[in-house]
This record gives sequence, C-alpha cells and structure tokens, in this order.
Amino acid sequence: MAIVVVGMIDEREEGLRLIRDRIEKRGHKTILIDISIGTGAINPTLKPGISSEEIARAGGTTIEKIKETLSNERDKATLSMVDGLGKKLMELQHAGDLDGLIAVGGMTGTFITLSAMKLLPFGKPKLLISSVTAMPAYAKKLAEFFGIRDITVMHSVVDTVGNNFLVKNLMINGAGAICGMVEAYEPPQKEKKPSIAITEFNFCEQCAQYLRDFLGNDFNLISFHATGVGEKAAVDLVSQGLFEAFIDLAPSGFSEYLLGGNRAAGEDRLDVGGNQGKPYILTPCGFDMISCGPIERKDEGDQLWISRKLAERKLFLQDGMRVQARTSPQEMKSIAEAVAEKLNGHEHKQVVKFILPIKGFSSLSGEGSILYDPHSDQTFVEELKKNLDPDIEIIEVNTHINTREFARAIADVLNDTL
Repeated sequence: MAIVVVGMIDEREEGLRLIRDRIEKRGHKTILIDISIGTGAINPTLKPGISSEEIARAGGTTIEKIKETLSNERDKATLSMVDGLGKKLMELQHAGDLDGLIAVGGMTGTFITLSAMKLLPFGKPKLLISSVTAMPAYAKKLAEFFGIRDITVMHSVVDTVGNNFLVKNLMINGAGAICGMVEAYEPPQKEKKPSIAITEFNFCEQCAQYLRDFLGNDFNLISFHATGVGEKAAVDLVSQGLFEAFIDLAPSGFSEYLLGGNRAAGEDRLDVGGNQGKPYILTPCGFDMISCGPIERKDEGDQLWISRKLAERKLFLQDGMRVQARTSPQEMKSIAEAVAEKLNGHEHKQVVKFILPIKGFSSLSGEGSILYDPHSDQTFVEELKKNLDPDIEIIEVNTHINTREFARAIADVLNDTL
C-alpha cells in the first residue's frame, strides 16, 4: 500500500520520521510530502519524496516567493501551498499511488492539509493529527471541511513538535490508525438499486420513515441530517452526480441562513437540485421555525433574539440547548420570495416539484401543536404561488407532513418524474 505522509519537516521532523518508519515497518510504501514554508527552526536531515519547492511550483510560485510574502500576505502564500498540495495529491490519486493519507499540523499546517485533503474521494482513508481542531473560535471554519468530507481527526492535546514521550505516543497511534484504515479499506460498492438523497430531521422523521417504506424496495435512500452541516454535505454529494433524485424534505438550512438561525447552510443551499437534471422534490418543512438555542441567549442580549423579538413568540424548548421559535408571516413571505428566486434560476425546471402539506409543515406546526400558526403557513403558500415560475409544479396535499398520505404523494411524484 502507498501511504502519503504530509507535514512541515522544518517544524515536525521527529514526528514525521517516526510515522514514516512505523508505516514502513508494517510493510507499506510511504511518500513523504514536505509543506514547510519557512516558519520552523529545524534544519532537517529527513528527505521528502516531494519537496516544499515542488509543492510551491505546482501552486504556481516558488518557495522563495512564498517565504518573502509570509509576513505581509500570509493568506496568499498558504493558498499557493494549498493549491500545489491539492494538485500533487490528485496526481498521486489518479496514478494509483495513494491508498491513504496521514497529516500532522499546527494551525497553518492544519488548514493547508485540510483544504487539500477534502479533494480526495469519499471513503479514501485520511487522518489528521492536529492540536487546533478543538478550538471553538475555528469551529465554524473547520466544519466546512469535516461537515462534507470523511476526514478522521486525532486531537493531539499537546503541540506535535519535539520528541517527547507524548508526541511519540501520538505518532505511533496515528501510524497504526492509518495503516489499519488502509489495510481494511474496501472500495465503495455501486448499489444495484439507484440511490436517492433525502434531508430530514426530528420534525419530519415520520414522513421520512414512510418514504423509506414506500421507496425502499426500488431505491437506496441515503439520509442527511438537516442540521446545516448535514445539508452542506448533501449539496456537495448531490452536485457530484451520485444520486438519481433529491428529496429535500427539510430545506430549512436556507431559511435559517436568511434569518440567522443555528442551522444555516449558506446562500447556495438550494442551488444544486434541479441543475442536475434529475428530480428535485421539496417541502417547506423547517421554514416554520428558527433554531435559536441555547435558551440562555434570551437573557444575554443576543442579537438574533433582540432583532427578531424571539422572546415574544411561540417557542418550543426541546431542552436547554435546542429552542425553536415560530416564524412570523412577514418572515414566511420573505422566505417564499427567496426560495422562488432560487428555484426559478434552475436550468431544468420541469424536474423541480414543490409539495405542500397544507395542514402542517412540521410536527410543531400542525393543529394543536405548539408552533401552530396557519396564517403564517398560508402566507408562505400564497407568496410561493405568486413568485414561482409556472414551469415548476406546486402540489398541495390536504394533510400534515407526518402522514402516510403525504409521503405517498412524494413517492408518486418521484416515480412520475423519473
């Protein structure tokens, strides 16, 4: 097996050498890639298989220029290394010389390697040993990598420099982990049944289960948890053409982005569906709420709570961490307008279908439920009809989302559209 080892030799020579030696002791070939940019104080004797100069050239510059720009244009310098490392990794991947990858890094090394590692395909063993991934200040940035790629992280606790007994233990464990992953690796097997992506969360899970009952014999349903990060992963994988259809049962990462909620999935959340030319079926589940926990934010001068006057609304408290606030009629109007604008931009409008559960968009907004507000829901329906391109079909179903009847309607629309 060929295992790539990545790190800054001028900062972490001892650890990288130990990883290399341990992997080779297991009988595997190693390719050591140096991504040093001149910030380390070590004058290394360890010779890489691919030097930092080669990485810099692949990124369109030289290592000398990178070192010159570090003090004033550090982002530009590191981006060149990201670009170069990504190209080298893909060259190795395409040549069949990359069975797994292990990287060791501090702050700069972590972001350089993560940016390149995410180019590798799903399932390819990839492990990062890092001292910075647990930093709360970088959680949102790091989620952009971990949320959409299967990168395994070993939090080092201590910095990975030097040759002390704690660092040795980390490197030995890391080498053992990547060897085990590579040795046990099995390429993803193509499903005999066509695969369908589906987003779901707690407030529409009954509908999702009914869909699995209706569609499971003919399709392989792959679920993505609609927490914002999970939706980003869905969008990323759908964009790669891995699915025959996308049932976006809970597209609320888009409304959360618009309103500032916890499950925000970004401006491009709705962009991918119909542009693949394959069935894209949406419901409004989650548009009826804003995720705004933890509850302590209510009394701490939180901007979201203040600006949207959430304390004055109907609230659903699942627990101290998870709080859902009812969306107002004006917010539902804005959501409908923005959703329509996004969907109207899709190239293949004939495969985009919006299915509306008239008696409740989620388990929280049906009659008798805590966020019940039929006026707000009807505002969404009216605005969607007013703004959505006529080439995009709207199907109204006179039931609640979590019913077999509604799930049956989705299944029928999917089969008719395929």
